[in-house]
Amino acid sequence: MSSRLNPYLGFRDNAREAMDFYQGVFGGEITRTTYGEFNASEDPSERDKIMHSELTTTNGFSLMASDTPNGMELPTSSSITVSLSGDDEAELTGYWDKLLDGGTAIMPLSKAPWGDSFGMLTDKFGTSWMVNIAGASA
Repeated sequence: MSSRLNPYLGFRDNAREAMDFYQGVFGGEITRTTYGEFNASEDPSERDKIMHSELTTTNGFSLMASDTPNGMELPTSSSITVSLSGDDEAELTGYWDKLLDGGTAIMPLSKAPWGDSFGMLTDKFGTSWMVNIAGASA
């Protein structure tokens, strides 16, 4: 396998719900394992928490996530933003609309000074996203 770079999102107790949401946005297949399946925690309340999950889509997206164990701090702020870009206006606008459901538009998807359509949002799970549609009309 060649090297790849892919986002890995951390959640407190809702990684399963978040990954199901992202599957609804992007399609694809999810694999997941729990802390209980690997006896990775002695805390019974963590048994069903997600130790690792991965959403893999037919167009090559890979998004990973897990629940942060109770004994570890979950960072509440980050400079990381997941970026979606390309030239398929319908596809990317569809992702934007689905990601925005329950979330907040930081910068509405509209014509940018560089000629593309661009927008920024925070989804209902607190994940920051940017969408850039090359050469698309607003």
